Amino acid sequence: MKDHLTVVDHPLVQHKLTLMRKQQTSTAEFRQLLREISQLLAYEVTRELPMTTTPIDTPMQEMDAPVLAGPKLALVSILRAGNGLLDGMLELIPSARVGFVGLYRDEETLKPVQYYFKVPTQLEKRLVIAVDPMLATGNSSVAAIDMLKEAGATDIRFLCLLAAPEGVARMQEAHPDVPIVTAALDERLNELGYIVPGLGDAGDRMFGTK
Repeated sequence: MKDHLTVVDHPLVQHKLTLMRKQQTSTAEFRQLLREISQLLAYEVTRELPMTTTPIDTPMQEMDAPVLAGPKLALVSILRAGNGLLDGMLELIPSARVGFVGLYRDEETLKPVQYYFKVPTQLEKRLVIAVDPMLATGNSSVAAIDMLKEAGATDIRFLCLLAAPEGVARMQEAHPDVPIVTAALDERLNELGYIVPGLGDAGDRMFGTK
């Protein structure tokens, strides 16, 4: 992928995102919509996967048919909200290897602190797709990508539902080699670091914790 930022403007993506933004949307509906939209976004973020061919028999004849090449890709969820995108993507790519990065924000320093990190082996040979619904300040996303690179990953993409200009700029500065795929680039961050107009806290809305 060449562009640093790709906004997926497909009508189904935009329609489902609008439903997710609505305050009246229930937890169950939000979760289902996130699962559906993650599959649509997965089409875009995997558009340029390497391909090869393999000989197969159709009911009519033999042929060399296209298949994915190389080691299975890795999906890495940035906990906890990343799991919402992960679930839908795994339905589409069930053979993917899965990793998790756990981060929380230190309330005094406002910097991300790692509490969990478990990723597949041979990251240097895999396409790695890091997923988190919100790219807000970009601090936790940058930290997660730092850790993935330290673990050997060299071909990384970042998939999110919503992005703020501040987060995109922070990621571009820290990791210009990591393309971002999102459903929308919103206006700004508010004083609390939430994306505006946004959709609130994705984790709380997904898990019904607020």
